[in-house]
Amino acid sequence: MRCLTIRQPWATLAALGEKQFETRSWRTAYRGELAIHAGMGIDKSVCRQEPYKSVLARHGFTADNLPAGAIIATCRLTDCHEVTSEDAVEGWPGGNEYIFGDYTEGRFAWKLEGVELLADPIPAKGRLSFWEHPVRERE
Repeated sequence: MRCLTIRQPWATLAALGEKQFETRSWRTAYRGELAIHAGMGIDKSVCRQEPYKSVLARHGFTADNLPAGAIIATCRLTDCHEVTSEDAVEGWPGGNEYIFGDYTEGRFAWKLEGVELLADPIPAKGRLSFWEHPVRERE
């Protein structure tokens, strides 16, 4: 399965369905199954800021108990939207979603749908860009 490494706390926010877009500096034409890998890096200072702190706490997480170095969820990558100046004027996306990503003009927002948190995270090293892992396919 294709995997994408995301730094914490953003990986967990995506795995919990609290973050529906992953923002990147590059476009992807890929659409399909994707595993979310929590990288080893945890931005603990961000975890202590709102709204991160309260959203994570609602699910039982803090800066000190986030999974790292493991595949934590699967989803479908369904769209890749280039962020434009019109998006900022229209307030897209709204709410916490905007805070949880980097919606600078020219970046790309990848739509993650059908997110399923894994009951047992799968230890994995992770890599830059997309990478492959024999994650058991979703049924």
